[in-house]
Amino acid sequence: MSAPLNKKVFIKTYGCQMNVYDSEKMADLLAPDGYGVTEDPQEADLVILNTCHIREKAAEKVYSELGRLRRLKERREAKREGMMIAVAGCVAQAEGEEIAERAPVVDLVVGPQTYHRLPELLKRVEKTGGAVVETEFPAEDKFNRLDKPAAAAPPARGVAAFLTIQEGCDKFCTFCVVPYTRGAEFSRPVERIEAEARALAQSGVREITLLGQNVNAYHGEGPNGEPVSLSGLLTHLSAIEGLERLRYTTSHPRDMDDELIEAHGSNPKIMPYLHLPVQSGSDRILAAMNRRHTRDDYFKIIERIRRARADIALSSDFIVGFPGESDQDFEDTMALVRDVTFAQAFSFKYSARPGTPAAELDGQVPEEVKSQRLARLQDVLKAQQLAFNRDCAGRTMDILLEKPGRHEGQLAGRSPYLQPVHVPAGTAQIGEIVHAKVESVGANSLSAHIVGIQ
Repeated sequence: MSAPLNKKVFIKTYGCQMNVYDSEKMADLLAPDGYGVTEDPQEADLVILNTCHIREKAAEKVYSELGRLRRLKERREAKREGMMIAVAGCVAQAEGEEIAERAPVVDLVVGPQTYHRLPELLKRVEKTGGAVVETEFPAEDKFNRLDKPAAAAPPARGVAAFLTIQEGCDKFCTFCVVPYTRGAEFSRPVERIEAEARALAQSGVREITLLGQNVNAYHGEGPNGEPVSLSGLLTHLSAIEGLERLRYTTSHPRDMDDELIEAHGSNPKIMPYLHLPVQSGSDRILAAMNRRHTRDDYFKIIERIRRARADIALSSDFIVGFPGESDQDFEDTMALVRDVTFAQAFSFKYSARPGTPAAELDGQVPEEVKSQRLARLQDVLKAQQLAFNRDCAGRTMDILLEKPGRHEGQLAGRSPYLQPVHVPAGTAQIGEIVHAKVESVGANSLSAHIVGIQ
């Protein structure tokens, strides 16, 4: 039996969609102990920073936030109001003991593979009065704990949801910390994923995005004990009543097999949008990154995908200024972008992650060169995104209405291509999938009016 919600937890989430999912699970785990979620850290009895180690200066941002929280905690303690602070996620995993030493204000440091033990760890903090650091990779499967009935049917948080199906990475790209913070690749069993997806659908969710560090490497145990691929899992989930849209991210080119590509053409619930990071258009840099595919491999995958689903929109990730990247290497990336054309993309300057092989490479690119290259790349990517949006003008497409828009009498939704769409409609229509005609476009969103209901 759950305790009454008489305590408040504030969770600040950094980084990827998997962290968003993890933060929601933390809230679910704490609810039986009486914690309700608040958006105001000033009233929180517990503050959790769910951190990401991918972007530049990730740890510094966490310490800066902890400095602000220290002052808040001191004010709370002066009023005899208790407050605990926890650091979770990948920065916690990578720098556990150092966080406890550098920031004594922190009561708990917990990695992404152990947050399922959050309630008992908080009790240990209360009992001992000192900082607790829990960053081991436990033998216990955390999803065994998360899949208990209390966590399998979370409260509805909207009509679109994330669902983690795979964690960890065995690829060991030389720039990436994920194998060290999330561990080896692990796929959840089909039965447990189906149960969670069915509970989400019953709570009103119409669209689910399947998450994994290498989501298309999914190979979870199926109902008959045999491994099931991502395309097979998508087939299972397509049969769930009320669930109308499926997406998945993030994929690796090496795991984009024929069966999955074919599913994009044959399964109408898979949305025509694929995020497939390439990182660089230079074979020399791809080899230095240990991506284990070439630019030509990527071109061939894109050709097969577009043959299976002609209207698919493509997204990707790019890193500029990787150690040793020459002017010609960068021009190879620019050429790949122009040849493929992307509806959306994410691009970043390379920043060294401590403990990764790339951090020790010679030929680190000067910061000003990285900045110049990034600006050039982003100019092309932004132009491609705007061109894709403009091509949508005058088209009728299905829009999932998700939440109130910026103006009264307006709802915000998502197109099949993941574009934000603003539609005149009332809040009673949230959760509907409507046919809407696009009447105007911007760099980052569309405006449309409803012409019918699905």
